[in-house]
Amino acid sequence: MKKNTQIVSLGRDKQFSQGVVNPPVFRASSIIFDDLAAMHQASKGKCDGQMFYGRRGTTTHFALQTAIAELEGGAGTALFPSGTAAISGTLLSFLRAGDHLLMVDSVYEPTRDLCEQLLTGFGITTTYYDPLIGADIAALIQPNTKVVFLESPGSITMEIQDVPTICDIAHQHGCITLLDNTWASPINSRPFAMGVDISIQAATKYIVGHSDVMMGCATANAKYWRQLQHNSYLLGQCVSADDAYLATRGLRTLGVRLAQQANNALQVARWLEQRPEVDHIRHPAFATCPGHEFFARDFSGANGLFSMVLKPATPQALSAFIDNMTHFKLGFSWGGFESLILWISGIEKIRSVTHWDASLPLLRLHIGLEDPADLIDDLARAFERFHLAQP
Repeated sequence: MKKNTQIVSLGRDKQFSQGVVNPPVFRASSIIFDDLAAMHQASKGKCDGQMFYGRRGTTTHFALQTAIAELEGGAGTALFPSGTAAISGTLLSFLRAGDHLLMVDSVYEPTRDLCEQLLTGFGITTTYYDPLIGADIAALIQPNTKVVFLESPGSITMEIQDVPTICDIAHQHGCITLLDNTWASPINSRPFAMGVDISIQAATKYIVGHSDVMMGCATANAKYWRQLQHNSYLLGQCVSADDAYLATRGLRTLGVRLAQQANNALQVARWLEQRPEVDHIRHPAFATCPGHEFFARDFSGANGLFSMVLKPATPQALSAFIDNMTHFKLGFSWGGFESLILWISGIEKIRSVTHWDASLPLLRLHIGLEDPADLIDDLARAFERFHLAQP
């Protein structure tokens, strides 16, 4: 099946849906058994879609897990209460005291905080690497390197990594490869075909798609699925049936939402690219984005999230630009139906081995489902305010 057909069809088996269009919400803590024999039988299948205890999941959860795993091409999917929980839960499932972690330097800031504030206390060391390192990552692999973590495109600055090359070298040295695949979603890249062992998503973003649920997921290949499944359970990770239902419902429109938002974003980004105030656009589909050649090779589409780098400007001008927007809302996260804008300052402080020119302000935009003409008008008025505030 093609991706859009899969999105509509997966996770709707009668064992989950009981014949209705959307798998119903089954909330549960205790599961009641008829007798000891039934309990023992359920215990044998508690890791394979058999309802056993609420934390193991209900058919509402199993429907979502099955759909995501098949969309991404993995053996199984674990659900977490947020994207950050999916990252931390997966790392803790595979790292032990004395292990070494290779972490991409453009990683999501809370992931960096996890490495520096929590993993160090567990005796796990981290080395950051340039997202564009490619085959040269071999020089950073130590005898105790256990995991290589990728995020492509990178958080905020959008560098695209050579994922197949990095994964190939990591596997030659016996390392496990983890990818934060949130930007691509389950439909715009094929992480397992590129050599990724575990693909992590902040389902809060495009899977849910409506800015009303916090959720994360991690999908593993057959080699690592059982370990991820078991350890995430030991860590007590689970989500509510209501949230799983909303994520499944959001998933059904992922293809059309993502296609429209990607198209809208390209229109807005191309308009911004022509503005004299803009130094360059950081959109993976643009040649100005570092690693663009890997996007062209490995991705089947884009989404609504990109960054624009402005020429030097005062904080007052940037505040004037962002304040009083009509359609762009000021807020964190992304992936919903609405457009968002955020001024990201201090990037140079969250880089270890790569340089960021602090004199060039970066604005991150998420383009929603509004008409692009209205968004462009909003930005045009913002540039007018920007110039009035410049000395």
